[in-house]
Amino acid sequence: MRPLLCLTREELGEALVSLGKSRYVGDQIADWVYRKGVYDYSRMTNLSLAYREELPSLFPIRLPKVFARQDAKDGTVKLLLEMEDGSKVETVLMRYDYGNAVCVSSEVGCSMGCAFCASGLLKKERGLTAGEMVGQVLCINEILKETRERTTHVVVMGTGEPFDNYDEVMRFIRILNDPKCLGLGARHITVSTAGLVPGILKYGKEGLQVNLAISLHAPTQAKREKLMPVARFFPLDKLMEAVKQYISDSGRRVTFEYIMLSGMNDTPQDAKELSELLRGILCYVNLIPYNPVKEKPFKRSPRRDVDAFRDYLVKHGINVTVRKEFGTGIDAACGQLRAKEHGL
Repeated sequence: MRPLLCLTREELGEALVSLGKSRYVGDQIADWVYRKGVYDYSRMTNLSLAYREELPSLFPIRLPKVFARQDAKDGTVKLLLEMEDGSKVETVLMRYDYGNAVCVSSEVGCSMGCAFCASGLLKKERGLTAGEMVGQVLCINEILKETRERTTHVVVMGTGEPFDNYDEVMRFIRILNDPKCLGLGARHITVSTAGLVPGILKYGKEGLQVNLAISLHAPTQAKREKLMPVARFFPLDKLMEAVKQYISDSGRRVTFEYIMLSGMNDTPQDAKELSELLRGILCYVNLIPYNPVKEKPFKRSPRRDVDAFRDYLVKHGINVTVRKEFGTGIDAACGQLRAKEHGL
């Protein structure tokens, strides 16, 4: 018995063939589940009655339960989802002009320990399965059904370090990208890492057109170590070497995520050092307004400092955007809702 959502369509077809059944049945099931949003085999009317009775015990369909939900005025929806073992993770729907993006968690808890982040308040318990990540997207699709919409973009930027759960994240991406499953274009999928060098190098050789984002957040090794303990294991110079190798292997541009923290990494000197660090690299920088976390001492940079920082980078040839803010009035920072549920 293997949960259906954990299987790629190829794996499902092979499993059916091994049981003496038709591979084509896998395509029919995928159409019901991923296209029609039907999770009950008894309603899959183009399957034989025998299949409808037998398949639930072979390939059960398990969606997470919605434990808590928060809705913001801008249309952002944050879910706290409960998995079969009782673990809880966050998933967020963000509505852009170009579509509906879902921020997916890859682990239960996080052990990266970034100084500014609420996700690290609760340490990693385990990695999520591909099926549990798929389930997050399907839960958002159930919400979007109300307006006859679907998920159009996925970012693996929620709780956890994706490259610390590499194989399951790659299986998840293949289910997302499969045109007979969720059918998201590769360039509509982004994976974000805190800077795990082995994962970046491996990812560059996957032959995928999926985007890579790197949480940088500081332009020097000394500052990055203060904000991100992972920098002690994968220093900035090694990270940048890996980035260059990734670009060479994949031909893809890299996004550098940079949270703006007042007085910490938002000074003119920081802008100068960042522009020097990224000079000549195929990339762009995404400046992120900080969502304050009560347990953390950091404050968001004033808008004038964000604008000055952006303008300096632009002047020195760095492509840069300032991320649109989402979730005003709810626990918008990554990990906040889960931490609240745990009494933190």
